[in-house]
Amino acid sequence: MSNIAIMGDGSWGTAAAVMLHSKGNNVRLWGAFPDNINDIKKSGENKKFLPGVKVPADILVTDDVALVLSDASFVIFVVPSHVMREVCIKCKDFIKSGVTCVSLSKGIENDTLKRMSEIISEETGISRIAVLSGPSHAEEVVKNMPSTVVAASSDTAIAKEVQNLFHTESFRVYTGRDVIGVEIAAALKNVIAIAAGICDSLGFGDNSKAALLTRSLCEISRLGVKMGAERETFFGLAGMGDLITTCISKFGRNLRLGREIGSGLSLEEAQAKTCMVAEGVKTAKSAVELAKRYNVEIPISMEVYNILYKGKDPLQAVKDLMARSVKPESL
Repeated sequence: MSNIAIMGDGSWGTAAAVMLHSKGNNVRLWGAFPDNINDIKKSGENKKFLPGVKVPADILVTDDVALVLSDASFVIFVVPSHVMREVCIKCKDFIKSGVTCVSLSKGIENDTLKRMSEIISEETGISRIAVLSGPSHAEEVVKNMPSTVVAASSDTAIAKEVQNLFHTESFRVYTGRDVIGVEIAAALKNVIAIAAGICDSLGFGDNSKAALLTRSLCEISRLGVKMGAERETFFGLAGMGDLITTCISKFGRNLRLGREIGSGLSLEEAQAKTCMVAEGVKTAKSAVELAKRYNVEIPISMEVYNILYKGKDPLQAVKDLMARSVKPESL
């Protein structure tokens, strides 16, 4: 049995808490908002982020950082990327040396262009870090529907440790060493999911969706390789696997936001319709800046950025993509 602190009471954080508790671990769940914490305690359910799922009474749910981190051997970060640094700073004085930190968050910090594992290391001083990613919607994981992900760490022993922690009969975990590739794939697929939602609202069909996923995977891998990732990672669970799920699933919040924008809503109007964070919105900014830094073309992500932040008409963005100069296919 392990003592596990989960930082983030959103849908995936709650699902991870329930799953890890089912394996006999001592689990504590932290959330930033006392009202939601109190509601979970009273109802035994996270009605705001994961309704219909029972949260066992012996999972400690709290907004007390010191309490949730006390005696923790694993600290699981499952917070929106734009607050990762803030949460890590809160943890700094209470997190113990020698713990293993695991990032389940998917995004790239706008100002610094840092990945989530880099922020965790920078702010907590912890060196034992892994990332866990892949097609794993919380709503399906808690129902024990078969899911597969990858645990990546520069230290193979840590990756195996996280593999053993999370692996169940319905949640299969592979290991890998390409932290950069896994994090870049996890972040940028959310940008593409917004594009997929826009395509749905424009009435495009299967050919269009297939083209979008295939060509976007090429541009994501191009950028990732320039940043030091391994190309094969983008054709695995963290890359192709998560991209497919995020672009077709009814649970995809970025897909839903894209559909709202494609139907004519502004970014602000689309965001106001949900309490969930669509990570692709902020990641689109980071993707464009990374592409400039590494001199890589990412035309699809660039058009998503133009739609979100420049007010470009979605249909015109599609026309401009299709009208680009013809060239050989490159992967």
